[in-house]
Amino acid sequence: MSTAKPSSPGVSARMSRQASRDTAPEVAVRKLLHAAGYRFRVNARIPGMPRRTMDIAFTRSKVAVMIDGCFWHGCPEHATQPKSNARWWRDKLDRNMARDRETTEHLAAAGWTVLRFWEHEAPAGAAELIAAAVERERRERNRSGGS
Repeated sequence: MSTAKPSSPGVSARMSRQASRDTAPEVAVRKLLHAAGYRFRVNARIPGMPRRTMDIAFTRSKVAVMIDGCFWHGCPEHATQPKSNARWWRDKLDRNMARDRETTEHLAAAGWTVLRFWEHEAPAGAAELIAAAVERERRERNRSGGS
């Protein structure tokens, strides 16, 4: 891990104000799902992983949804690399992406369907894919006689 620090107190202040929940893309997807009759938990804690949450969780169906910011999570299409304090940023963003992989693997091993979307993806398309996954899991649970 790098010992580099944020390049300035201003950068640190901006980072601390960055929304980590209830972002515009998350809210847009949640509104569409709610309007379609789906009920879910918001920012539900991930069992066995302290300080980690699912943006949207369908606990009965075991469907976890993450809506990732392009910059913070390394979108291959839109991610940028800051030039100032580049090493510190590269280390930080690499840790974010490693944490995302670890979280996805943990949830999948616990039997969850994990869906990840980028913030730039159309909310309607994401909501459709989420609804389809929830319905698929519900059918499977009913077919297997699950609780």
